[in-house]
Amino acid sequence: MDIVEAVTLALIQGLTEFLPISSSGHLILVPEFFGWTDQGLGFDIAVHLGTLGAVVVYFRHDLVAMTKGLFVAGSADGRLARQLLLASIPLGLAGIVSADFVATALRDPLVIAAASAGFGVLLFAADRWRRGQRSERGLGLKDVMLIGIGQALALIPGTSRSGITMTVALAMGMSREAAGRFSFLLAIPAIGMAASYQIVQYAKAPETLDWQALAPATLVAAVTAFVAIALFLRLIGAVGMGIFAIYRILLAVVIFYVLV
Repeated sequence: MDIVEAVTLALIQGLTEFLPISSSGHLILVPEFFGWTDQGLGFDIAVHLGTLGAVVVYFRHDLVAMTKGLFVAGSADGRLARQLLLASIPLGLAGIVSADFVATALRDPLVIAAASAGFGVLLFAADRWRRGQRSERGLGLKDVMLIGIGQALALIPGTSRSGITMTVALAMGMSREAAGRFSFLLAIPAIGMAASYQIVQYAKAPETLDWQALAPATLVAAVTAFVAIALFLRLIGAVGMGIFAIYRILLAVVIFYVLV
């Protein structure tokens, strides 16, 4: 992988990791479109660590408050931290059971196209007919587990982890901003689990790493992801989810026409 490919894919990763349009789908499709070779596990680990760093830095004050809250009885911050951990369980279990199947059978353009369009329609519907302005601190156990189960579906390429969690959150009556914040906070354990799994797989079959490409790719992914989070949370209340739903449907059409 040359540095142009690495930086391009890192830019895409940073933009799509937190926007509700599927990072995994884009990272599968872009090399297909341009005839690039697979970016390799080392690259995936690098950009995941970059985006993880971005969300941790952005929510650093919340994370400190939640960590302290875990040791204070009745703390709202501690309660939110426990809810994020509970919501991460379905993804962890689904990943353990289906990781090999997802990595092989589901990396198919038709699957990506169908997931992109189908879950895009659900995102639009949840946003269009949402009711309520609940915050992420007003969720009950049922809400948290439903969002967690939704997140597990994001193992299907094209679904979008942020997209499906925001869809469920909106359907539960959360505001757009709260749905975004909860989804992004939930990304911390999710990306952490994904990176940990990839590191274990890498340890089993290490590959030669091109640090001249990976170092700038990690930085680009981190900076782009940070900007994407900030702009999304600032604008989503006014912009809404419709633009992302339309993009997903158009992307599905392009995938089907070009690759299927």
